[in-house]
Amino acid sequence: MIHKYGLMVREHHLDTFGHMNNATYLEIFEEARWELIAGNGYGMKEIHKTGQGPVILEVNLKFLKELKLREQITIQTTLLGYPSKVGQLKQVIINESKKVAAEAVFTFALFDLRERKLILPTEAWKKAVGMSS
Repeated sequence: MIHKYGLMVREHHLDTFGHMNNATYLEIFEEARWELIAGNGYGMKEIHKTGQGPVILEVNLKFLKELKLREQITIQTTLLGYPSKVGQLKQVIINESKKVAAEAVFTFALFDLRERKLILPTEAWKKAVGMSS
């Protein structure tokens, strides 16, 4: 399953070079991930209720094309795998020309906020990340 999230590059996303700031890519990828999991029933309310939420363990990010002011972009999120406590998501940003502007692979897990440790994915969490429906 590929989750798509559209966004326009705004003024506050830019750096002094007139293109998207490198740190903003991480914020936008995170925004798209929250849209994916919240849209699948695992928003902040569920995290507070269960005491379990997502953590990012690692990211590999490649910048491939500039993103400029008022450019309409699409962030695509795909689950690569989730064989145990740790999974991987791939996210790409597609620009208006339908070219990949950036791509990132995130290593993530479900974290028990009370026990302070990684846990196996629950059924609700699997649904949230697109593992099951």
